[in-house]
Amino acid sequence: MFIQQLYTGCLSEAAYYIDSEGEAAIIDPLRDIDVYLALAAERKATIKYIFETHFHADFVSGHLDLAKATGAPIVYGPGTETSFPIHLAKDGEIFHLGKNTIEVLHTPGHTIESSCYLVRTPEGRPHALFTGDTLFVGDVGRPDLSSGNLSREELAGMLYDSLHARILPLPDDLIIYPAHGPGSSCGKNLGPNTYSTLKEEKETNYALKDQPREEFIKAVTDGLLAPPQYFSINARINKEGYGSLDEVLETGLQPLDLVTFKAWISKEEAILLDTRQSEFFVAGFVPGSISIGLDGRFAEWAGSLLPFDRPIVLVTEKGEEKESVIRLARVGFDKVKGYLDGGFPVWRESGEPIDMIIDVEPDELAMDIPFDDNLLVLDVRRETEFADGHVKGAMNIPLQDLADPGSMANLEERFNLYVHCAGGYRSIIAASLLKRQGIHNLRNVTGGWGGIKEQKGIEIVKENSVLN
Repeated sequence: MFIQQLYTGCLSEAAYYIDSEGEAAIIDPLRDIDVYLALAAERKATIKYIFETHFHADFVSGHLDLAKATGAPIVYGPGTETSFPIHLAKDGEIFHLGKNTIEVLHTPGHTIESSCYLVRTPEGRPHALFTGDTLFVGDVGRPDLSSGNLSREELAGMLYDSLHARILPLPDDLIIYPAHGPGSSCGKNLGPNTYSTLKEEKETNYALKDQPREEFIKAVTDGLLAPPQYFSINARINKEGYGSLDEVLETGLQPLDLVTFKAWISKEEAILLDTRQSEFFVAGFVPGSISIGLDGRFAEWAGSLLPFDRPIVLVTEKGEEKESVIRLARVGFDKVKGYLDGGFPVWRESGEPIDMIIDVEPDELAMDIPFDDNLLVLDVRRETEFADGHVKGAMNIPLQDLADPGSMANLEERFNLYVHCAGGYRSIIAASLLKRQGIHNLRNVTGGWGGIKEQKGIEIVKENSVLN
């Protein structure tokens, strides 16, 4: 048997390719399916099954396009209702893949239909478990994502039962292959690795320790942050279906000359998205652009900050047009209308107005704090990060909240804003959103909190207070 994890870092998502004796299965595919088709062709295998562990909320799955390309059935576990044809598996149902078998284990809790797939060797020995969002490395799936009318406590109780009845009795040397790794919002605090063993999880995963059902429910429901806004949208898309990626690419990869580009961005409803790295963006950009660089958690922040019902036009680095459209499509953006042909240099050379963001080092912030009564440090990290330590007197507006212009209501014109995050990626996005709303008196603190906390002369406090 051959198993390959196909990991996408900006989404913290793991899809899987399995084959045996020329028969292959794909588990939890992303929307761009070429990698699975290429791998099957390279290994001279035919894709026989497409297994989905549940309705994913953090990306649009590739199940429909992959089924169309291969003729393979889409397999979901018990309790699944869709708007397209699937193989609705029974709990305990066995699928044959070459000399090996794959057994469906219905494990409700993260969602009602959540299921794991147990791979057994030809001798019948459990070898690997593809756990989806039921069990992660160091964590379990959050039980607060929509699943009918059930409360998070009811779903957490189901998750406890699933883990104890279906997973914990399996052999300790079983390999655990989850659908997500560190950074995912599908759990509270996933561990640093992307796979594990059941023995390791029993020893280190807080959710698998010996504890009563009530304690488990409290442990997995405490401290849950609100899920990103796009989760419910992606879950609905995965349940109801979507257009093909080829159609999205055909529209999104239209090169727009300067006149056409300007016509698009003059429309009030259009979103201008710049996907270049922050170092290029700060040096010059089209006024009104939102910066989300491909070099970070691009798809996640696009889904969290951008509206899904408005057209998008792009400014990209040359050669990154297709990557930008694909990564937007992974989280359900299907209204990309094209990109500026020639990129930002064409805009700059045309003589059109440009905007910039001023970068400052942490030592400059330290020098300015004592002498500027209007200086305000704007910290765009999550509330939990802020509580763990921040500049005294800083205002905390988490980046995801800046999608709502009303979150900026307390930023008076007199303020000289110094914007920072943990390392610099989020603060550039934040600065672009602020400028888009007409707030231009700002500077970006390079290196973010990592540099600020080491800088002498800046008073750091650890508390939960937030200046409102």
